[in-house]
Amino acid sequence: MAPQVPVTCVTGFLGAGKTSTILGLLGQLPKDYKVVLVKNEYGDVEVDSLLAQQSNITGVSEILNGCLCCTMVGLVENALIEIKDKYQPDRILIESSGSAFPATLALQIRELEPKGFKLDGVVTVIDCVNFRGYEDTSPTAKLQAQYTDLMLLSKYELVSERDMDLLLDRLFELNDGTPHVKVGPNAPLRPELVFGLDSKLFLKGSEEASSWEALGGQGAHMDEVETKSVWRGGRKPGKKHDHAEGEACASCPTETETAASGDVTPVTRDELEGELKKLSHASEIYRVKGIVRFPSRPATPATPGTPGSGSRTPHETHVLNWAFGRHELTRTPALDDSEDLAGVGLRLTVMGERGEVTRRAKKLAEGLEAEVAVLTLGASFLKMLTQIPTECMQLLNDHIPEHPEGALETSEVEINR
Repeated sequence: MAPQVPVTCVTGFLGAGKTSTILGLLGQLPKDYKVVLVKNEYGDVEVDSLLAQQSNITGVSEILNGCLCCTMVGLVENALIEIKDKYQPDRILIESSGSAFPATLALQIRELEPKGFKLDGVVTVIDCVNFRGYEDTSPTAKLQAQYTDLMLLSKYELVSERDMDLLLDRLFELNDGTPHVKVGPNAPLRPELVFGLDSKLFLKGSEEASSWEALGGQGAHMDEVETKSVWRGGRKPGKKHDHAEGEACASCPTETETAASGDVTPVTRDELEGELKKLSHASEIYRVKGIVRFPSRPATPATPGTPGSGSRTPHETHVLNWAFGRHELTRTPALDDSEDLAGVGLRLTVMGERGEVTRRAKKLAEGLEAEVAVLTLGASFLKMLTQIPTECMQLLNDHIPEHPEGALETSEVEINR
């Protein structure tokens, strides 16, 4: 029998530093150690995956939106089996979205052991700067700290000794039996600390559900976070997917929307940073990430024998990561000529507290001369609506305006995809 592939799950709230921590870990591994990363991201742009692909990694598999521990369970199983068959990796890392339940996710991986996988560990990245701020509004953040095999303290270098002591006191109240270790640019996560944990967290799945309610959780945990897409140029955000019986879906981009819409109109760095600065006081916005293009800088003189030197594109593509008032821009030349980004000036995903994101996303879009993507629902969805009880249908009619062409269009009313 072939050896089981160990699986390590990395959880943590939005903007905690999960991807940065993983990238630091990858840099500590031998070159011939094959690791595949499974990413569960919010939004329509695989920003963190693009960054990971520039590291020492065998492959990256993206699962957009939804949640690995509940709505996306089937996709996780399919992804892991495909990865094992295609890459024969030494290890699989799963980076969950900011809303995943750790013990429930551990149980899902544990149930895949007969298919050649072994749950090794579940670790949680704790944002030392912001944890004490958003834990009051996010039961999930507290749950992730409570159910983990190891706590990884990121951004520790940005807090005072007193604030660190207060954070550790709070973490001790939530979980006094789990070790913690500091991680950051000057202290990358070492493999011997995170590999070989032999997790038993899957045994706490039922206990975790009770803790969710005790910590103030209500309804579906995915409802904590709302997302909106802000875009300028190129195709409408969204990805095509399969449909039953060949039906069309109005929420998919059309051929026209998918095609390039003229030349790229870049955003200036001053414009972007000015709008991001306005978000620094918006505590209800947790993270903004995506692709942004700036006007190209003057070309450097050509260097004999150096391919591409002296060349100049009309724009420079950067990956934006903004979280709680701080942002990073990573230059990604490989995306300058990407067909998937034809005509795109910017494409961002705004994430935050439910009920507040739409208003902030609209203001951000106005400041950047961009648009907020709206979900349009077509014939397949309308067919499903005919099966909804009359009283529920009346509620929909009261809150969702009718589209002129017979579809339904929503902006303020949120529909989970």
